[in-house]
Order: sequence, then structure tokens, then C-alpha cells
Amino acid sequence: MKTVNEVSKLTGVSIRTLQYYDKIGLLRPAEYTESGYRLYDDAALEKLQQILLFKELEFPLKDIKDIVTRSDFDKRLALDQQIELLELKKEHIENLISMCRELKLRGVRDLDFTAFDSSKIDEYTKRAKEQWGNTPEFKEFEEKNKKRSKSEEESMMTDFMKLFEEFGAMKDQDPASFEVQDQVKKLQSFITEHFYNCTNEILSSLGEMYAGGGEFTENIDKMGGKGTAEFVSQTIKIYCGK
Repeated sequence: MKTVNEVSKLTGVSIRTLQYYDKIGLLRPAEYTESGYRLYDDAALEKLQQILLFKELEFPLKDIKDIVTRSDFDKRLALDQQIELLELKKEHIENLISMCRELKLRGVRDLDFTAFDSSKIDEYTKRAKEQWGNTPEFKEFEEKNKKRSKSEEESMMTDFMKLFEEFGAMKDQDPASFEVQDQVKKLQSFITEHFYNCTNEILSSLGEMYAGGGEFTENIDKMGGKGTAEFVSQTIKIYCGK
């Protein structure tokens, strides 16, 4: 058994992130001590590897949770995909290193941008997502998204992030107030209309992710100001009765 601190040092995953994974039911410890400390066994560490794989494939945590808890989840296939993805990334990095060495040695002669080509990685990631991303919500999102043009997609995302800008302007209000809770309803309706059916359960999970750190939190705080992601998370908890 390893403590949460030992797992963090071993894997590079922060203690805060491990605690968050436990909170949302993505990665439960094998057991807890009488004092409430988390303990992880080999099975939990193996599951953490699977989670990190799908994070490399840029899956949202909600989809990762659906995948790794499926009865037909193939661990060997997941590991094969991780190996292939890392080999592709290694090749991409080696090409960039070679280009930099060439520039240092000979300077800029011909403008060659082939080293920046990440199409192999993108294609592999796309194929992996097609294989694993067969949750009902992901399928619904894919179905809706393929009907949109690039400009429509960009406009939709602008409108989506605008909602968080509006949340930011409400940060000084009571998160349980009618106006703020109505804004949560607008967020839920927008997700249902443009992405997938956003039940209260899904909305609650999204709220946890918004305040969980990383890219989600950074982008929301960028739109609404520092603390917006945490504020949105609080308003969603109230809306969903958590």
C-alpha cells in the first residue's frame, strides 16, 4: 500500500489532483486509514496509468470515468495505444531537435516547417477517440459537431465562453440568488443544445472539473476573472442540490 503522498511522488500527479479524482469517483483509494488517509494498492496505480493515458489523448475526465469503469474495457489495448502515442510523440520531438541543431549549425537557409507537422499524432488521437469515445454523450456531441462548419463551431465556442464572462460579472452576488441560478440554467441549456444532453448529474461533474485546476479553470478565469471557475462550481452545486 502507498500513501497519497507516495503516489504523488511516484507518478508526478499532485496530491490535490488525486484527492479530486477520489472526490468525483474517478480513482478511489484501495482503503482509508482510521485517520482518513488514502492508501493505494497496485490495482489503483494501474487504473491511474489508464487515466493518464486518456488524459494524453485529451479526453475530458467525465468521459475517462465512463471508459475505465466499463465492463468491456480492454487494458491491453489501452496500453498498446499508449505505447504507440508515445512513440509518435518521441518521433515528433526528435524531428524538432534535429531541426534546431540544423539551424544552429547552418543557420536559416530554406524555410522548412515539416518538423512542426503533428498530423500523425492528431490522426492517432482521432482514431483512439473514435474507438473509446462511444459513450452516449460523446456520440451525441460528435453527431452535432459534424454538422457544423468551422465558423459555426468558433461562433458557438465564443458564445459558450461568454457565459463564463457573465458569471464573472456576478461573482460578488449570492451564488444562490435567482439571477445567478438562472445563469446556471442558461449554461445547462446551452450544453444540451450544442453538445449533449446535460443532466444535473453531468452538470455536477462539469462543475467539479471547472474548479479542479488545469486548462478548464485557467480558461474560465481568463474569461470572467480570477475566482470565476470556483464561483461557477459553487453555483452548480447549489443548482444540483449537492
